[in-house]
Amino acid sequence: MQQLSFKNRIASNYMISTALLIFVVFCVIYAIVRFSINIKVNNDIKIEVAKHLKEIEVKENCVLLIREKQWKKIQFNKVDISPAFIQFVDELGALVDKSPNLKQKKLNYYPEAINNVLFDGKLENTSVRQIQVPLYQDTKIIGFMIIAISVEDSAMVLNNLFFILVVAYPLIILVLFLIARFIAGRSIKPISSIINTANIITKDNLKSRISLPQNKDELHLLSMTINNLLDRVENAIEREKQFTSDASHELRTPLAVIKGTLEVLIRKPRNQEEYKEKIDFCVKEVNRLNLLVDELLLLARFENQKQSLKIESISLNAFFLDIISRNSTILSEKKLKCDLHFAKDYYVNTDSYLLSIIVNNILTNAVKYSKQKDSINFEIVETTDTLICSITDQGIGIAEEDLQKIFDQFYRSKSNEHPEIKGTGLGLSIVKRLCLLLQINLQIKSKENEGTKVILGFRK
Repeated sequence: MQQLSFKNRIASNYMISTALLIFVVFCVIYAIVRFSINIKVNNDIKIEVAKHLKEIEVKENCVLLIREKQWKKIQFNKVDISPAFIQFVDELGALVDKSPNLKQKKLNYYPEAINNVLFDGKLENTSVRQIQVPLYQDTKIIGFMIIAISVEDSAMVLNNLFFILVVAYPLIILVLFLIARFIAGRSIKPISSIINTANIITKDNLKSRISLPQNKDELHLLSMTINNLLDRVENAIEREKQFTSDASHELRTPLAVIKGTLEVLIRKPRNQEEYKEKIDFCVKEVNRLNLLVDELLLLARFENQKQSLKIESISLNAFFLDIISRNSTILSEKKLKCDLHFAKDYYVNTDSYLLSIIVNNILTNAVKYSKQKDSINFEIVETTDTLICSITDQGIGIAEEDLQKIFDQFYRSKSNEHPEIKGTGLGLSIVKRLCLLLQINLQIKSKENEGTKVILGFRK
C-alpha cells in the first residue's frame, strides 16, 4: 500500500481534526435549533392555555365561554403560521366544543396522558404538540381543555437544516483539505530545498549548505542544525585527511631511515662495532615506530569511550609517587629531582588508568625538555570545589605563538632547533583528548627558556 506524502499527511491530519470539530459544531447547531423550536412551541401552548383559562367559566357541571361568539370569530379569522387548536371535552372525553380552525377534525383525547404535561400526539395524519388541562368545579373534574399546535412546520425546518448540514459537511471538508494541502505545500517548501541540498552533498563535496528560510520557525532551526552538522562533518573529514597524511609521513620517516641505514650497511663488509652501531640505531628507530603506532592506536581507542570509564576513588599523593617511581630510570639519566608539595592526602574520583597515561605523558615531556640536574615540581592546591594539580619543569619552554598549536596532532614546537629531542608530536594530543573524556580542566603556561607549567583541575 502506497503511503501518503508528507504534504498529504499534514493536510489529512488537519482535515480529520477539523472535520471532527465541524461535526461537533453542526451537531450543537442542530441541537440548539431543535431545542429552540421545541421551547417556542411549548411556550406558545402555555400562552394559549393561560389565555383561554381566562375566557371560560364553569357552571352547573358545564364549561361555558364568557364571549363565545366573539371567541369563535377570533379563532376563525386568526391567521398563524402554526395555529393553535382548541377543543373542550367532558370528563369522559366526549366532544363539547372546538375552535373553528379544526373544521371537521377533532383532537384526540388521551386518558392515559398526564394532566398539564405537554406531549406529542396526532391530529389525523398531522403531528401535533398538545396538552390536556383539567377543568374543575370545586374539586371535581368536569372536563378537559385540549390545546394543540402543529409541529409539521418545525419538523420541516429541522429536516431542511439537517439536509443542509449533511450536504455542506463533505463539501466543507473537501475545500478544507484542498486549502490545507496548498498551505502545507507552501509550508514544507524549505524541506524540498533541504532534500535537494542533501542530494548534492558527498564526501568530496561538503561545501554546499541549506538556504535558511526567512521565517525563524522550526524549519529554520532544522536548517541551521543540519548546516551545523555539515560543518562538523566537514571539519571531521578534513581532520581525518590531515591526520592520515601526517600519520603516513610520520610512519614513512623512520621506515625510510631504517631502510637507508640497512642499505648502507650491506654495501660492503664492516667490522663488528659498525654493525652494532647501525643495528642499535635501527632498533631505536623501530622503538620510536612502535611508540608512534601505540600512540596512534591510543588516540583511536579513546576517540569516544565514555561508556568504558572505570571511575574510582584514588589518592593523588600515592598516584604521583607511583608515576615518579615508574619513570625513575629516565629521571636518573638526566639527574632530575622531583619536589613534592602536598599539604595532606587528596582524593579524586576518576579513571586511574587514563589518568596515569595523562600524568605519564606530562612527566615524560618534562623530562625530555629539561636540562641536566633540573627540578620538576609536583604541587596540589585545594579550593572550594576544585583540586588543582600542577607539574612544573625548568626546561626550554614553549614560545607564546606555539601554545595554541601544541595540542595539534604531530605538532612539535621548534623541533628543528632541537633535533636531539625525539618525539612523535602526539603526547599532548592524547593528554587533551583524555582530559576532555575525564572532564579534567587542562591548562598549560610556559615561557621560553624558563620552563612549562601544566595544570590539571579536578572537580570535587
